[in-house]
Amino acid sequence: MTRVGVIGIGHGRFGRRSDATVQELAFEAFRLAVQDAGIERQQIEASVIGAVPEYHKQRSVAGVVQEYLNLNPAPTWLTEVACASGSAAIRTAWMAIRSGVHQVVAVIGCQKMTELSTPEILALMGRVGEVQWESVYGTTFPAYYAMFAQAHMKKFGTTREQMAQVAVKNHYYGARNPNALFRKEITVKKALASEPVASPFQVYDCCANADGAACLILASEERARAARKDKVVWLDGVGCASASMSVLKRADLVSLPSAGAAAGQAYAMAGTAAKDIKVAEVHDCFTIAEILAYEDLGFCAKGEGGRFIEGKQSYVGGATPVNVDGGLKAKGHPIGATGVSMAHEIVKQLRGEAGERQVPGADVGLTHNVGGIGQYCFVHVYRRD
Repeated sequence: MTRVGVIGIGHGRFGRRSDATVQELAFEAFRLAVQDAGIERQQIEASVIGAVPEYHKQRSVAGVVQEYLNLNPAPTWLTEVACASGSAAIRTAWMAIRSGVHQVVAVIGCQKMTELSTPEILALMGRVGEVQWESVYGTTFPAYYAMFAQAHMKKFGTTREQMAQVAVKNHYYGARNPNALFRKEITVKKALASEPVASPFQVYDCCANADGAACLILASEERARAARKDKVVWLDGVGCASASMSVLKRADLVSLPSAGAAAGQAYAMAGTAAKDIKVAEVHDCFTIAEILAYEDLGFCAKGEGGRFIEGKQSYVGGATPVNVDGGLKAKGHPIGATGVSMAHEIVKQLRGEAGERQVPGADVGLTHNVGGIGQYCFVHVYRRD
């Protein structure tokens, strides 16, 4: 079967985008991706849109985006798995190309979130949890992940300071990313002095809702080599797994079982291991989530995630640089766009185009995108030959 390559990437600015509709956000990223790929719009055979429709007044988001991008009558469809919707769109496009149904597919992750109030968003996000016995009693995303943090602190001695260091790192790199929502560095002292959210979390432990879009153009091996010759970044490993909707049914709260399973699949398909990953984008919706990801992906041993960040092993120059675009924490989290944005950063890194955030010698990269509270997880491994 054909390899699948990324031939074009585009990314708009994340933030409170009252200046643009969701269609216009999608166009920003799509235009840049088509220009980057050096192809004509007519060569795109299909599109896959990653978005969560409940945040928009428009029920069928894929249709209006497809029309605005002038891609009709090519087929389009929507993927929705909460915060992992963008990575689900990438996987869907990858499958369409691998199967031979399409040769060139556009993947657009797009979301408008700031038109809703914070209570409305908390209610929507909370319902991604199990609604009969959990979210109906008031559980929210911060509360769920706070339980993971409390469990990890109790079992492994992870500290508030170590979690704050995740925020410090990601704001450091976010300050160097022109597309990031927050472009200011912070200190551990400032993070620990911020307002409480859900114990042990404070404001700087939590990512922010945002509007934004990102786009990839994927192509079969023949089309990819014709378009970019030796500058193709290949999507060589894909993994996807699920877990129970209810955290009450989980064996423990110190890992996301879907992440470990998805990583194993992606590593096996790509013929790689954790030690081969030169740069990674992981789902840091909360600071503890990045620490869990270090461990679930095999970047360090279970229980060592706090010490991994404390030793700056996830900085450029460390063992495995992670979220050097600012991550969700500083870049913002427009949930449908996040997975595609992660891939955009990895492709830039593997091409050597990340500027002052560049990881030297990066030739293998990974994205880790979690939906809900771990009910879904997508892990993708990218390689530059």
